[in-house]
Amino acid sequence: MSKYDVTVIGSGPGGYVAAIRCAQLGMKTAIIEKYDTLGGTCLNVGCIPSKALLDSSEHYHNAETTFKEHGINLSNLKVDIKQMINRKADVVKQNVEGIAYLMKKNKIDVHTGVGSFKDKNTVVVTKSDGKKEELSTDKVIIATGSKPVELPFAKFDKKRVISSTEALELKEVPKNLILIGGGVIGLELGSVYKRIGSEVTVIEFMDSLIPTMDSTMGKEMKKSMKKLGMDLKLKHKVTKVENKGKEVEVTFETDKGKEETIKGDYCLVAVGRKPYTEGLNLEAAGLKADDKGRISVDDNLKTEVDNIYAIGDVVRGAMLAHKAEEEGVFVAETMAGQKPHIHYKLIPNVVYTWPEVAGVGHTEEELKEKGTEYKTGSFPYKALGRARASGDMEGLVKVIADKKTDEILGIHIIGARAADMIAAGVTAMEYRASAEDVSRMSHAHPTYMEAVKEACLAATDNRPIHM
Repeated sequence: MSKYDVTVIGSGPGGYVAAIRCAQLGMKTAIIEKYDTLGGTCLNVGCIPSKALLDSSEHYHNAETTFKEHGINLSNLKVDIKQMINRKADVVKQNVEGIAYLMKKNKIDVHTGVGSFKDKNTVVVTKSDGKKEELSTDKVIIATGSKPVELPFAKFDKKRVISSTEALELKEVPKNLILIGGGVIGLELGSVYKRIGSEVTVIEFMDSLIPTMDSTMGKEMKKSMKKLGMDLKLKHKVTKVENKGKEVEVTFETDKGKEETIKGDYCLVAVGRKPYTEGLNLEAAGLKADDKGRISVDDNLKTEVDNIYAIGDVVRGAMLAHKAEEEGVFVAETMAGQKPHIHYKLIPNVVYTWPEVAGVGHTEEELKEKGTEYKTGSFPYKALGRARASGDMEGLVKVIADKKTDEILGIHIIGARAADMIAAGVTAMEYRASAEDVSRMSHAHPTYMEAVKEACLAATDNRPIHM
């Protein structure tokens, strides 16, 4: 029986980062992964492959719609979906091979198979051929991630009723794609196929897109997706999904209470994800999951069993790869006796459509609910020289600051490179900067980041320079 200081179950961003940090801190570390490749959902069937397809589809969309304006003339433009999928697969391959290299570099033992508890200090690895291996371990980090949520009337058949996993492997460009869910996953994958020729219908139960983000972002996203040509059906309730062989039928109630049915080539169900703890045999370690499948942890991410920790999608909080990474480092350093911290309100949310959407800190709705006095400042991309030069004039930056102290309470961006720009907001808020602090810092010209400075000027005393 192999003996370890710490064993990590799951090799997604939370798991592999936790394993690396544990090894850096001198712990003998093992990591268990049920699949043949490391990286979990994010690297294999989530973040990385979806961004590869988003970039490919954006290149095609620009070639089709804006290249002529730039003086670039093309003929016989067409989509090679097979090559798009092949390129995506190669991007994934390079990333997961990189994780395997990092495991070797940090002398982390990789065990392939399903990890389950025999007791709190013994983890059993069941390999694909049924053979079992036992690992003795002082501590365990559960990092098994999540899986797509199924609807009771829309079970995944992986043929016509699909999850995000199958949407990343389509062999054709659908003529008609129906999306259930107007959140991050649905809009990202929907925009991929809309850009390359699909008619896309989004059916969302709530009255806005990306409903967990600041409402201004949802309103701007709605404009953007409509401009792209998506058919958005908000406040609609899906009641039935049927695979009819060569097509799928989706029945729903409209916002007026009327029943309607539409047909498509595929129905992508993207209504969220749920914690994945199947096969862990938690009870043997003295643990159990709650009614949502989550594992309860304290402020140090320790479970009810003193040597077992849990991170990422299996615990409370947003299901974000970078949140899991922060928690992985946090747990490793806590085990080593250090005093790390995580400011959960400063973990950014990002939607990788184009324009991108990113937000950090409080939304305006949250502050209203709390009764906090605040002020806002906004600045549109269309007033930026850089945006005019690139043609990316959709979007705005919104800064929310405390009315009395001017401390920045939230930054929300929809526009080109919002995903990269939000890091500046995180930095400012980590150091409790005021809107005036940021407005007095030099921002290179011409850049998109100038919109952040101008929005801060607008929030400080309503004095943006370029608007």
